[in-house]
Amino acid sequence: MTENEISYIIRGVIFKVYKTLGPGLLEAAYEAVLMHELVKGGLKVKAQVPIPLIYEDIRLDVGYRIDLMVENKVIVEIKSIEHLVELHHKQVLTYLKLSDLKLGILVNFNCCEIDKSIFRKVNGL
Repeated sequence: MTENEISYIIRGVIFKVYKTLGPGLLEAAYEAVLMHELVKGGLKVKAQVPIPLIYEDIRLDVGYRIDLMVENKVIVEIKSIEHLVELHHKQVLTYLKLSDLKLGILVNFNCCEIDKSIFRKVNGL
């Protein structure tokens, strides 16, 4: 399955979860329910995946974690905040760079229109 096919499925699950739960819950709740729905749909999903920081020739395990990693190809970064800022978008790009993955999805569940709160981020490698 390609990154685009995976992201299409993820987007559908995001819409389903938002329609069912609505806005305003904690990020952890959305993470758990998204993971449940994606696994139920037959995808391999890992939550809170640690990513090391490699600087020059040192590996630093400093606590960076990917909210969800789907099929070892797509990162899902979940927010439930009033407004996303540019830093949140850049965070996903940094996680993509550190993990050597191509595609990430940033989603903010604390919104009135979920379709305007889902963002695809591509690592230029």
